[in-house]
Amino acid sequence: MISQTVEYALRAVVTIAQHDGQPCTAREIAQITKVPVAYLSKLMQGLVRGEIVRSRRGLHGGFVLTGSPEDLTILDVVQVVDPIKRIEHCPLAIESHGTTLCPLHRRLDKAIASTEEILGETTIAEMLSQPGSVTPLCEEVKVVSLGIGGDSKKPKATQPSRKKAKKK
Repeated sequence: MISQTVEYALRAVVTIAQHDGQPCTAREIAQITKVPVAYLSKLMQGLVRGEIVRSRRGLHGGFVLTGSPEDLTILDVVQVVDPIKRIEHCPLAIESHGTTLCPLHRRLDKAIASTEEILGETTIAEMLSQPGSVTPLCEEVKVVSLGIGGDSKKPKATQPSRKKAKKK
């Protein structure tokens, strides 16, 4: 039901959200999300056009969210990348059905509507702050803490070092 492109877009958006407003380059996102950099670059263009992210050029450039992870839903990302299609007319074009769906297509559309509702109620911030669950896209430690949910006494995790090892 969810395409690979949507999966990749959600991985990218979650990764950007984890960086708490700090720009992420396409190369960094690709490395973290395990998405081929060429495919990711094209996908990021679509997310920019859809106003989910914006890009910053230059030395400290990269991608940042256009809004808060608390306001961005999974459905927002899905609808930009690969919109969910509802069943509004008989898919078989049976004239006698018109806009009245048969029981099968009515049930399928109801399932699609339920999926749409769940995705529309789930924010990116929720994905990053569910207590007791693993952190999205990270094996051990969050990239950064958004300061939402969880225990406020825990120290913020830091970003991985971007320094390159010196050659000997």
